[in-house]
Amino acid sequence: MELHEFLEMMERRETVPAGSAAHELMHRCYAESQRLMLDSNTNPHTDAERNALLCELTGSEVHPSVRVMAPFQADFGKNIHFGKNVFVNAGCKFQDHGGIYIGDNTLIGHNCVMATINHDPRPSHRADNIPAPIHIGRNVWIGANVTILSGVTIGENAIVAAGAVVTKDVAPNTMVGGVPAKFIKQIPQE
Repeated sequence: MELHEFLEMMERRETVPAGSAAHELMHRCYAESQRLMLDSNTNPHTDAERNALLCELTGSEVHPSVRVMAPFQADFGKNIHFGKNVFVNAGCKFQDHGGIYIGDNTLIGHNCVMATINHDPRPSHRADNIPAPIHIGRNVWIGANVTILSGVTIGENAIVAAGAVVTKDVAPNTMVGGVPAKFIKQIPQE
């Protein structure tokens, strides 16, 4: 299976059966992302070098205004999409097979986890992977130690309080927090 075929499969949210050609591609890409992450996380780099590593990881252009602090972990890498002026603080882990789309001017706190893959609940199919993307709007602030689950959309200008587990969509211009994350308040507009 070729990478473009896999990415199309993820866009269609098709289940990846354990042991399939798509599953094997996931493992090959994981090995490649780990090589890049090891370099990025253990060696000093200029901003330009770090941007080049992000471009290689994602397989696409990443705007030079994007800052991803080490250590950073991506399980796949090829399905992360950064807007401009995105800041990702240290310790974040992205399981991006299903797609992670981050809007312009988004701030992501320490140790955040974004998981775009679930497993089939049936015991006989438990090793199968079920993808769903995470979409983060523009001007979002995600606090430290937040977990965002597959299929979630976080609306423009939203704030996710530290420690939250986001299992459902977050409306634009709102603050959520808790486990699971719930509405806290409306964010005042300028």
